[in-house]
Amino acid sequence: MRIAIAGGHGKIALLLERRAAARGDATSALIRDPAQSDDVREAGAEPVVADLEAIDAGELATQLTGADAVVFAAGAGPGSTAERKDTVDRDAAVLLADAAAAA
Repeated sequence: MRIAIAGGHGKIALLLERRAAARGDATSALIRDPAQSDDVREAGAEPVVADLEAIDAGELATQLTGADAVVFAAGAGPGSTAERKDTVDRDAAVLLADAAAAA
């Protein structure tokens, strides 16, 4: 199974990546910061740099093509502004769903 995880460097995502790798699943981890790549690889996933606040649905769909499952594990995080919660927690979730449908 191929799994794509948005927010691929978060605590839940890293746990899922480790479990998927142990099962033999191929996982791509969508991350915003390329500096997170080594942590993602260590968890058994392939890092894909894709900023959910900047990418469009068509471009994101190309990153999801071939995925059997898509997981939204992104979040603005505690202490973030209301605007950021809108752009990540809501808008990015909608974007990911649209891109997954298109893929």
